[in-house]
Amino acid sequence: DIGGRTSHTSIMARSLELPAIVGTNDITKKVKNGDMLVLDAMNNKIIVNPSDAELAEAKKIKADFEAEAAELAKLKDLHAETLDGHRVEVCGNIGTVKDCDGILRNGGEGVGLYRTEFLFMDRTALPTEEEQYVAYKEVAEAMEGESVIIRTMDIGGDKDLPYMDLPQEMNPFLGWRAVRISLDRREILRDQLRGILRASAHGKLRIMFPMIISVEEIRELKKAIEEYKVELRAEGLAFDEEIEIGVMVETPAAAAIAHHLAKEVSFFSIGTNDLTQYTLAVDRGNEMISHLYNPLSPAVLLVIKQVIDASHKEGKWTGMCGELAGDERATLLLLGMGLDEFSMSGISIPKVKKVIRNSNFAEVKAMAEEALSLATAAEIEACVDKFIAEKTQ
Repeated sequence: DIGGRTSHTSIMARSLELPAIVGTNDITKKVKNGDMLVLDAMNNKIIVNPSDAELAEAKKIKADFEAEAAELAKLKDLHAETLDGHRVEVCGNIGTVKDCDGILRNGGEGVGLYRTEFLFMDRTALPTEEEQYVAYKEVAEAMEGESVIIRTMDIGGDKDLPYMDLPQEMNPFLGWRAVRISLDRREILRDQLRGILRASAHGKLRIMFPMIISVEEIRELKKAIEEYKVELRAEGLAFDEEIEIGVMVETPAAAAIAHHLAKEVSFFSIGTNDLTQYTLAVDRGNEMISHLYNPLSPAVLLVIKQVIDASHKEGKWTGMCGELAGDERATLLLLGMGLDEFSMSGISIPKVKKVIRNSNFAEVKAMAEEALSLATAAEIEACVDKFIAEKTQ
């Protein structure tokens, strides 16, 4: 009944490769146990108790989808490289080790976002360092040497933990969440970072911190990592001495100081779900204003471009792990803006890889420059659609 494309129900459904439609308002009042439903998630259409003709059409659509998926599977072992030789990485987002198979099966080149908060959910107490070490080690090994970016706990906002007794806040998305909790509750930070560091001996792991708004925060977190490295050395426990640290850019504050943050870390990953919400002051879960939530707004795109340029100026790279990264329509625009890595639900990887491989970087760069000069989201969308119609047919 509720939710939107970037709500966590939608994100998890895509991760599990399940068709889903949300934000229907009152669908649960219109269907009953035993009803047959046709769920056409590609066209946002639900048919209750379909006729024989409607059922036949649905089966044809399903068969066509499966045929396209089989064709896209041929791209599995090919790089995401444009016709004129510009290469980027296409990775996957995961919540548990079970998601790794879908990433590799669909041709992902690593994990661009490991949402560790799922380790903290559906339990009665915080996970121990040992439990986290085992979980991160399993992911590192499952990804067979490919890079895994582990985001530290992003609890708060719309993700509650009953056993932590989080405060009831007027504005939870602007409150005590994510890295703010980690910095205040050092035992949580210590267990998680030590678990990640120990697991880094078993694969190519990177650490990423969410909800950063200042250089002071990232320096404090880097200091903590160095302290835990000293502890692990003293205990004789192995870890990657050169493990990379990154920032998830999802606040306008982080974007505004990206030129400073780029001097402190090895990479950025843009979280477009929250960045769009905060930049436009639009609650992404509020259906009354969902029409205002548009990551292709010029305000959002200019912020994204600022972050990409700031990282490149310091010789660093920028990825994207928000849902926009898996949007085929946005792929060419983001590619032209200079994005280095796209991370998405596993099911989206083949289509995005196909779009990139069929494009010319010089052409998409020129298109992106034109799009960023436009005043409205509608004009930008028209610019992208015109390019797609002319260049990719």
